[in-house]
Amino acid sequence: MKQFFLFFLAFTCLFLYGCVYVDPDIDKPVHELAQNGIDEFNDEDYRKAIEYFEKVRDWYPFSKYAKLAELKIADAYFHLKNYDEAIIAYETFEELHPKNESIPYVLHQIGLSYFNRLGTVDREQTMAHKAIEVFERLIKSFPDDAYTEDAKDKITLCKKNLAGHDFSVGHFYFRTKHYKAALYRFKHIVSTYPEFETAKKASQYIPLCEEALSKEMEKSDKKE
Repeated sequence: MKQFFLFFLAFTCLFLYGCVYVDPDIDKPVHELAQNGIDEFNDEDYRKAIEYFEKVRDWYPFSKYAKLAELKIADAYFHLKNYDEAIIAYETFEELHPKNESIPYVLHQIGLSYFNRLGTVDREQTMAHKAIEVFERLIKSFPDDAYTEDAKDKITLCKKNLAGHDFSVGHFYFRTKHYKAALYRFKHIVSTYPEFETAKKASQYIPLCEEALSKEMEKSDKKE
């Protein structure tokens, strides 16, 4: 009896293992899947929305809902603050549909995906540079688009961050008596970001650096 039970259990496991999982949504029409995705998106269940939109995209790639699904997948990742996945999805959309009317929005969202990860001025500023690059592409390609004004504002904020970063580095060099490196940073701020208050602060350090460098040179000449 025990042997029979073990045999039955093993057979059942093999049978269940061999069964192929069938997605319960497989028979749903594409418009229903798309609507399910929109409903979940509106309810802010973005992960569930992604699942539905991926089914629309993968099962019905030639339907009129496919582009919507591709874009909403990117939007869902953006709302989840999964910016790396959002950027990939937006860039894929742009690559597949370069003439689509949503491209200005797509570029704006890519820029925001970088902008939303701006660090404090004492951190490295890769995200600021990338955001500026994308926003400038938006402005150049679609100068009259509604998203252009916000792109300009975001560029200003990115540059303000960059100016603050350069000042932070320059001030560090000044405090550690690396006056030549500090002078370079402060001059760079004044010439590159003259519109910001940071440039005024930097300009005050330039003569201090030059004076310190002059004294160092005098000491060096006396030793010789």
